[in-house]
Amino acid sequence: MLVLAANTVPKEASIAIAAGDQYIYYQARGHDLHIKKGQKIQPNSIADLVLQNGCRTEAVLMDTLFQVPYYGIGYPIEINGEKAALVVILPPHHAVPITSPYKFLTGKQEDEWKPIPIEKVSHIESLQKKTWFYANKEPYKTSIPLKDLQLRLPDNFIRIHRSYIINISYIDRIVRDFSSNLLVQLLDGTELPVSQSYITDVRSALGF
Repeated sequence: MLVLAANTVPKEASIAIAAGDQYIYYQARGHDLHIKKGQKIQPNSIADLVLQNGCRTEAVLMDTLFQVPYYGIGYPIEINGEKAALVVILPPHHAVPITSPYKFLTGKQEDEWKPIPIEKVSHIESLQKKTWFYANKEPYKTSIPLKDLQLRLPDNFIRIHRSYIINISYIDRIVRDFSSNLLVQLLDGTELPVSQSYITDVRSALGF
C-alpha cells in the first residue's frame, strides 16, 4: 500500500480510500466532501478513474452528490491483494497550473545560442550532469534538467531510460541486442537502450 508522508499532505486535505464499488475509509479534514463509509463511488470521480485505469490521476471535479468542487489526486494501491484507490481531496485552488508544451528549445553551441523548433529535436540526453538535445545530428546544451523537460514535452516524446528521452517521430525501428534488451534505432543511426524500468511505458506508448 502507498504510504504518504504526513508533511506531504496539506492540513486541509481529506483522505478517502475506495475498493470495489464503494468507499471503505474516509478521514474528513479542511475540505470535506462528507463521504460515508460504504458510499458508492460516483462515475468519473477520481476514485473511479484510478480504479478503471490503474494509474495516478488528478483533476478538478464537481462532486455530483454534494455539489462541491474539489481538486483530487488519486493513487492506485492494493489492500489484501485487491485493487483500491487512495484519494487526497483538496480545494480547487490547489490544482497545479497546466503549462503548455514547449514549442522550441534554445540550445548552446560554443558561444552561440540557437532556438530549435521542438519537432526537429530527435532525442534528449542527460550526460555527466548536463542536458543535451539533438537536431539534425547536431548537439545543443540546455540548462533545463531532463526531469523538468519531461513535464513540458509534447506527447510524441517518450522517456526510455533515466538518461534518454526520444521523439517517437524519429524512431526507425526497435530491436533486441545480444542480451535480449530493447534498443531504439533512430533515423539518423543513433542507437539508444531501453532500460528495464521503462519497457512497460515504451510498449504501452508504441502499442507492441
